[in-house]
Amino acid sequence: MKVIVKRDGKIYQQEYKIGKPLYDMKVVGKTEKNETGTEVVFMPDETIFSTTKFEFSTLENRLREIAFLNKGLKIILNDAESDKKEVYFYEGGIVEFVKWVNRSKEVLHKPIYFIKEDSKMITEVLVQYNSSYQENVLGFVNTINTVEGGTHVVGFKTALTRAINDYANKNKMLKSGNLTGDDVREGLTAIISVKVPEPQFEGQTKTKLGNSDVKGIVDRVSMIALSEFFEENPTIAKRIVAKSLESQSARNAAKKAKELIRRKSAFGSGGLPGKLRDCANKKSENTELFIVEGDSAGGSGTQARNKDYQAILPLKGKILNVEKANPVKVLSNEEISNLITAIGTSLGEQFDASKLRYSKVIIMTDADVDGAHIRTLLLTFFYRFVPDLIKSGNIYIAVSPLYKVRKRKDHYVYSDEELKDVKNKLGANIDVQRFKGLGEMNPDQLWETTMNPKTRLLKKVTVEDAALADEVFSRLMGDDVEARRQFIAERAHEAEVDL
Repeated sequence: MKVIVKRDGKIYQQEYKIGKPLYDMKVVGKTEKNETGTEVVFMPDETIFSTTKFEFSTLENRLREIAFLNKGLKIILNDAESDKKEVYFYEGGIVEFVKWVNRSKEVLHKPIYFIKEDSKMITEVLVQYNSSYQENVLGFVNTINTVEGGTHVVGFKTALTRAINDYANKNKMLKSGNLTGDDVREGLTAIISVKVPEPQFEGQTKTKLGNSDVKGIVDRVSMIALSEFFEENPTIAKRIVAKSLESQSARNAAKKAKELIRRKSAFGSGGLPGKLRDCANKKSENTELFIVEGDSAGGSGTQARNKDYQAILPLKGKILNVEKANPVKVLSNEEISNLITAIGTSLGEQFDASKLRYSKVIIMTDADVDGAHIRTLLLTFFYRFVPDLIKSGNIYIAVSPLYKVRKRKDHYVYSDEELKDVKNKLGANIDVQRFKGLGEMNPDQLWETTMNPKTRLLKKVTVEDAALADEVFSRLMGDDVEARRQFIAERAHEAEVDL
């Protein structure tokens, strides 16, 4: 590793290997007037790093984020292997960040931006509403993405709800009581970036801010700034209140559907969906719910499973695309209602993680285009309506085989690339069977390849970058056809054609 520092008119340098300096720090040159900066060059050591190959997309997302959060900072990402190069530089800072996040959405007004230094802490906030039904609040502390939120996010949300209610009451716009937090955050995109001298992080992944004083500071700063903006921009303020009132109306209309889901017994068989083939174990620890499409796959899964701890829930066709549907329609949908009842947690304000009936909720679909579509619809639902199940690591994807190759014994193959390798390895006189779906497998095959914990492949669903995840779901599942076409065109070279 080489470190080069420009400071006080001089250029300092030192190199290290396996943690030890190769020489004392030395001056290697002079700088221009007031020129400062630090350059770090390192090569990963295979004896220390678990991998020495870096994912360009992971670095791209994080470096873009840092550039947005530090107005005027230029970051250059150059991949020497692929000659791919990206430059991140945003003079508008988080104002450009929200435009990037909302670029696939129909926005309702210009961005609301404010920044304030208070008690040695800097609070920077950007608010913009769009026509969708989803909330997207991104919190950062010293440029660290606090995916679990924290006191800075709580302070902002409290102020937003109070400021909108105050304005609506003052202008006599409320007819059904005050708006709730869920009402005012429907369609909201917000970025809360704070600079805190001594941040205290909590949570399992240390991505939740715990400083109690930060809540009050962000609350006070946001309340003053939002109230002033609403008074100075009544057209935008009334548009935001109108959006919130629509949400309130939808919430009241959906209340019966939510109450019905919530009242159903989490463990009593009387309240569970009729098609659910439940497991014998009634405790959530080590139990699994397989979500499958259709009665055929449901029948195969029921015969293949270990009924002591594995449950099967067949869905009737493709579920509703929640990205484009009104919440009332989502909550009234029979398949989604059955799914939430089977899982047990309810959703929205009634969500209760302690009521989760299974430790693993596994999406098990066919290994074809239709199966991928159903999987995407289910992931969209989980991400939008019960994201805590993803954050807590309860959602999984089962990987089912595409082919069975037989030569003396059966070999299960999960991709076309793997099939080529298996063919080369086994040589001639082999029998290749392409699986058309899970329902085509006999119970022993399904158990051995997809359901047996000792031999199966499972992918845990995670959300490492909430902004990117929100943008991808919006582009792929939303109303913007052109954005979806562009997304597909950009990645067409990655697709494989099976002739």
